[in-house]
Amino acid sequence: MTETKTRSPELRLAAGAIDGLRQDLFHDVFDYRPLGPLGTGGPVIRRLPGAIRKRAVWTPHAVVGVVALISMLAGVFEANTYSVFGIATLIAGVVPSAALMMTLVRPVLAFWVSLATTPLVAVVGHGDWPWGPNAFACHLGVLIVVAARTRPRTAAWMWLITLVAGSFLENFGNGYTPTTGPMAVTSAFALLLVTVVQVRRDAEREVTVQRTVTAVERDRRTLLEERTTIARELHDVVAHHMSVVAIQAEAAPYRVENPPPELEQAFVTIRENAVAALTELRRVLGVVRADDYEAPDAPQPTLAETDRLLANVREAGLETEKTVTGAVRELPPGVELSAYRIIQEALSNTLRHAPGATAKVEIGYVLGGLGLRIVNGPATGLVKPSPGAGHGITGMRERVAMLNGEMTAEATGDGGYEVAVFLPVAAERTVAGEGGDA
Repeated sequence: MTETKTRSPELRLAAGAIDGLRQDLFHDVFDYRPLGPLGTGGPVIRRLPGAIRKRAVWTPHAVVGVVALISMLAGVFEANTYSVFGIATLIAGVVPSAALMMTLVRPVLAFWVSLATTPLVAVVGHGDWPWGPNAFACHLGVLIVVAARTRPRTAAWMWLITLVAGSFLENFGNGYTPTTGPMAVTSAFALLLVTVVQVRRDAEREVTVQRTVTAVERDRRTLLEERTTIARELHDVVAHHMSVVAIQAEAAPYRVENPPPELEQAFVTIRENAVAALTELRRVLGVVRADDYEAPDAPQPTLAETDRLLANVREAGLETEKTVTGAVRELPPGVELSAYRIIQEALSNTLRHAPGATAKVEIGYVLGGLGLRIVNGPATGLVKPSPGAGHGITGMRERVAMLNGEMTAEATGDGGYEVAVFLPVAAERTVAGEGGDA
């Protein structure tokens, strides 16, 4: 019997930490990663004037450059107090500042350069050990910039390596003032602050992504629900007409005395096709029909019932006014139903989002179709408007798109809202000889 050897949790934790160190500070050390400008959508930058905003996006680069310049001048001045200007002065002033500037293009390499040149700069600078004032500021700046450009785990590793390296170098700095302790404390607070800001920024970004995904999924679900509702309603309309066709086709031969066999066969074929279409319609609708859906007892509403709808919303407290223009005529059932539902939804939105407002409903019968315009004024009174998710507008757009129509929905200048819809209706063909002279 063989025993499977597994590593202890401590060993797995240590192995993971070593892998993290190798990934963060040893893998792709020489990667070229230039620091890009800040975004213009930040809480501070977006409030600045346009001309200043274009330059403000380079603020991190400017800060790093200013700190590097000041540190370089301080290092040159410090080295000159011990020797005339020469190679020592150049090393003490330029090397730490160059490492800090390198964080803008190669951040991981900048950390190693700053750490590796620490003893050299300390020797030629004749200052504190192992970090003089300018080297102290530059290495602290390197830690902060690299931590801000990577991840919190990298900040922890850099702080630990800096502490170990400083403690080791102090053994060779007899007679100098040790600065490893101040570096450890100062960098710990600085890196902690950077880490907190970074974690918060990542959390905000994750929340934004989740909200976006949730909004997309909610819109998609709403769209499917609206399409399902429309399919159910149209089924009731189409099923009624197909049933009438089947019944009339079955009864037609009995209304003609001695009908020819060809006519009887034609009516039989019409009835069979109508029944087949009705069966197929019910089968397809079964895919989207909910288990708890119950077909309405009454026929689906049409524009003829608009007055009853307006009376209902008046009882709910919404003052409405209806205007009809053009020659009123019977329209296809799908157009009638969609127009009624659009008016119903627009008035319901007014009741929810603009309590106390008044609404106008305009119905225009034109040659090429039907025009609708529902507009309401601003909310009045003490009732607080109900927040909405935009589902009503989505449903209206779906109905209009199904009929190849056009729709606009937007706020008006006085604080109200307007919905304008055009539903095209094909002109009825005139039967040959009808309306003309024989």
